[in-house]
Amino acid sequence: MLGTVLGVGAFVAVLGLTSTATGQIGARFDALRNTTVVVNDAGTSREPGPVGFPSDADARITALNGATSAGVWWMVPLRRPIIGATATVTAGSHANAGDVPVLAASPGLFAVTAPAMRSGTLFNRSHEHRRAQVAVLGAAAARQLGIAQLNAQPAVFINGLPFTIVGIIDDVARVPDLLMGITVPRSTAERLFPPPDPGSRPAQMVIQTERGAAQLVARQAPVALRPDAPARLRAVPPPDPRSLRDEVDTDLAGLFLALAGISLVIGAVGIANTTLVAVLERVQEIGLRRSLGARPRHVAVQFLTESTALGLLGGLIGTAAGVGAVLAVAIVRQWTAILEPAAVLPGPVIGALVGMVAGAYPAIRAARIEPLEALRR
Repeated sequence: MLGTVLGVGAFVAVLGLTSTATGQIGARFDALRNTTVVVNDAGTSREPGPVGFPSDADARITALNGATSAGVWWMVPLRRPIIGATATVTAGSHANAGDVPVLAASPGLFAVTAPAMRSGTLFNRSHEHRRAQVAVLGAAAARQLGIAQLNAQPAVFINGLPFTIVGIIDDVARVPDLLMGITVPRSTAERLFPPPDPGSRPAQMVIQTERGAAQLVARQAPVALRPDAPARLRAVPPPDPRSLRDEVDTDLAGLFLALAGISLVIGAVGIANTTLVAVLERVQEIGLRRSLGARPRHVAVQFLTESTALGLLGGLIGTAAGVGAVLAVAIVRQWTAILEPAAVLPGPVIGALVGMVAGAYPAIRAARIEPLEALRR
């Protein structure tokens, strides 16, 4: 019975955990699909030109119904003067920062990315309006530059121009490029550096929307941003991850079903072994029954019934244990437990079938025992 308990319990538990886990995956995919829109600056040619997003792009998008926050950013293409297009750091650090990327961003981007700050603060609309030469470092850039604290008011020099570091970002929810580079205000970058190249790294806007509003905002954003030339901007809502989610569901279900099948095989072997041992230990009982008139089929039915009962009881206990395991995992992980009737209700029946199949060979062997030979033992 213990073998069946483990087998059926594993069967119910893995199916329940599969449904629960894939439900969480589906919810996360849906949240991503419904809350993020990216708008790219298509540009007018391959030659660099002015940024296609207006200076008040953040405010125009947040005025749309369903948009909660928005920000523009691009990778700054640094020119290579005589001293080289490098970013060097002062404040006692001698780290090589020549390959640290420089990003331009509007203050609204920080509302979209929800950064976790390690130190300092973020630049805001005041810095943007004043075109202040301030910068925010990502965690990787700060590590490469050797900057861990802002007490000494360190500064970086980008093409020889000083930028005061006001904050260090430790993590972001979107736009992981922020963690790798030096981020400066958009207005400052437009004043001091070349515009982005639409042919390689164009400017783009990231928009966070309310759940289910991504498609609507994606249709309205180009017109709201550039009513004079909406074709210059291309809004791209994230692709529907339904097919990827279905593939993940199928892969997980197949894997866990294989594990459950192995568990049931182990339980069946246990029942078969137990029933076979019982047959060997009760040879005299079998011989006595046969000598009193019992036919081979009666003996076979007796042992088959015993193994089926073992499987049924093991299936009941295993089903309860599996359901308990799913609920326990869901409570610990703060998930929503999903238990499909097709995975729970057949548990006792599966246990009985496993017991019946496992007891078939021992029952046949018991039925073939001759009465005279049995009584001689």
